Amino acid sequence: MTGLVYKSTGSWYTVKSEQGDFIECRIKGKFRMKGIKSTNPIAVGDVVDFELEETSDTVTGTIHNIHERKNYIVRKSVNLSHQMHIIASNVDYVFLLITINNPPTTTNFIDRFLVTAEAYGIETILVFNKIDTFDEATLDEQLYLQHIYQEIGYQCLRVSAKENKGIEELKQLMVGKVSMFSGHSGVGKSTLVNAMEPSLHLKTKTISEQSKQGQHTTTFAEMYDLSFNAKIIDTPGIKGFGIVDLAKEDISGYFPEFFKLKDQCKFNNCLHKDEPNCAIKKALENDQISWSRYKNYLHILEGDEENYRTDLHNEDRIISDQSRKS
Repeated sequence: MTGLVYKSTGSWYTVKSEQGDFIECRIKGKFRMKGIKSTNPIAVGDVVDFELEETSDTVTGTIHNIHERKNYIVRKSVNLSHQMHIIASNVDYVFLLITINNPPTTTNFIDRFLVTAEAYGIETILVFNKIDTFDEATLDEQLYLQHIYQEIGYQCLRVSAKENKGIEELKQLMVGKVSMFSGHSGVGKSTLVNAMEPSLHLKTKTISEQSKQGQHTTTFAEMYDLSFNAKIIDTPGIKGFGIVDLAKEDISGYFPEFFKLKDQCKFNNCLHKDEPNCAIKKALENDQISWSRYKNYLHILEGDEENYRTDLHNEDRIISDQSRKS
C-alpha cells in the first residue's frame, strides 16, 4: 500500500492511505541503516510504501520504502551537530512567520532559513505576523525589513489572525498546495492555522513576558487537510537554525542578490570577504545590497553558530542597518 506521512513522532508515523484511512506505522529495524544521515529517516510529507499488520486489537503498518522526494528542508540536529533533521518534504511553499518583537525574529535567523530553503529548492514566502500589535516604531521597522526582502524578490505578506487581516490572501496562495508554516516559538503559527481553519482547535500559548520568547505548543510536525483544498504542515518552533552540508564557495549562490553579481567579481572563487575587485562588496558600498544581509552571509560563511541566537536588542536589530542612511 502507498500513503502520505501526516505526522512523525520519531518512532511512529501517521500515514494516510490512498483510500483515505489513517494508519499508525513503524519502520523496519534495518531501515535506519541505509546511509540516511538525518536523525529522522522519514519526515512529514513523505510518500511511503507500507504493509498492514493486523492484531486482535488494532491495525498498524510497517513502512518499507520511501518514494523519491521532490524537495525537503533540513536544519542542523539540536543534539547531534554533524547530522541534519528533516523538517518536512515535498513542500510547495514554506511560509516563514516573522514577528518584530513579540517575540523578536532576527535577520540572521531569517537569512539562515532562506539560504537553506534556496539550497533545497523550496519557495519561501515571508509572513509578517501580529501587525495589530505594532506601534509606530515597530511598524517602521517591519516595513523597512519587508522592503529589503521584496527588493531581493521574496514575496511578503502582512497578517493578523486576531483582526483577520491578510488571511484570505494567504489562503489563496495555499489552494491546491502543500504548505509549511515555520518560525520561532510564539510567532503565531498555530493561531494562524486556527484562523484559517477554526475547526482544528490547535493548541496555542502566550508569550513569556519575562523572556519575550514563545513557548512550544507544537511538539511534532504534523500535516492537516484544510477545507479550502490545501494541506498545511505545522512545525515545532525553532530557536536557532543551524546550516548543514553547504560548501563555503556555494553559500553566496543562495543569496539571490549576490548570485546576480557573482560573475562580475574578478575571481571565480571569490568569497566576497577580502578579495580585490569584488562586485558584491562594491554593491554593498553603493547601498545596492543590505548590510544586514552581508553581515549574516559572513556569519554563515564563518560557521558562526552562536550569532543566530542573538536577539533584536543587539547589533542585529534591522532598524540600525548601516545601509539605511538619513
